[in-house]
Amino acid sequence: MEFNDTDIHRLIDGQLAPEAQKAVSAWVEADPARRAQAAAWRRQRELLRARFDPLLVEAVPPRLLMAAKIGRAANNGRLRRVSGLTALAAACLAAGWFGHALVSSRAPVDILATLPARAAVAHRVYLPEVRHFAEVAAHEEHLIRWLSRRLATKVSAPTLLEHGFRLVGGRLLPGEDRPMAQFLYQNDAGKRLTLYVVALAAPNATRESAFRFEQRGEVGVFVWSEDGRGYALSGSLTREEMMPVARAVYDALNLAAKEPAKGPVIEPAKSPAVEPPRVPAADPRKNG
Repeated sequence: MEFNDTDIHRLIDGQLAPEAQKAVSAWVEADPARRAQAAAWRRQRELLRARFDPLLVEAVPPRLLMAAKIGRAANNGRLRRVSGLTALAAACLAAGWFGHALVSSRAPVDILATLPARAAVAHRVYLPEVRHFAEVAAHEEHLIRWLSRRLATKVSAPTLLEHGFRLVGGRLLPGEDRPMAQFLYQNDAGKRLTLYVVALAAPNATRESAFRFEQRGEVGVFVWSEDGRGYALSGSLTREEMMPVARAVYDALNLAAKEPAKGPVIEPAKSPAVEPPRVPAADPRKNG
């Protein structure tokens, strides 16, 4: 049986029956070019979902609700006369709202609701990178200072050497309406973890969410919020493998948040040395 690109798209979108899914998967895996193309389309699908899924939780603008209310109140005779115009107006309003959602100011999106999906996509996008896995190398002091300044909040990169993961670096990522940070970790076996951090705005700034796990395809995500920041630890590991690491990150971040800010060490100023006044020696001729 022959397959084509349409079958690959249907495979990625989960639209194939189980038997067809197995057959198309085997056909894709048999050819490196098809496998690479399928991976690229799958990544593109995840990016599109991360970009547009937040639109589903936005509130409908009051002007559209009012228009619908006015339309329902209109009499049947008027509706029959202007049915064509009403359909056209509805289409224009829908198109206008969609454009408004894309290019104008929008109602606040619940960042915590979309955080797992965003973190999983960001992890998946950069996972294959070898030379460019991190945007900024792990010069820890510089990296933390830079990301804290860009997010306008204090961020920390927990040490995970006890669990075999070292900090590789980090990067700045764009969010819906604010920047987000991503810290990148790797162990000696080449397995990678990413810690996604975002500063929360009202009304989420004082909200603390439960420490929970979500599975996003092959990527597992532990997500929580505390002290005005949202966190998501992502990795292509099992929940059992990630749990102790996630707990270590959670505890380290809590400890860092409670530490007082350390200012620069200022040495006390030293007073300039003052020489004692010189007393001229007595003239022996003036004695006696």
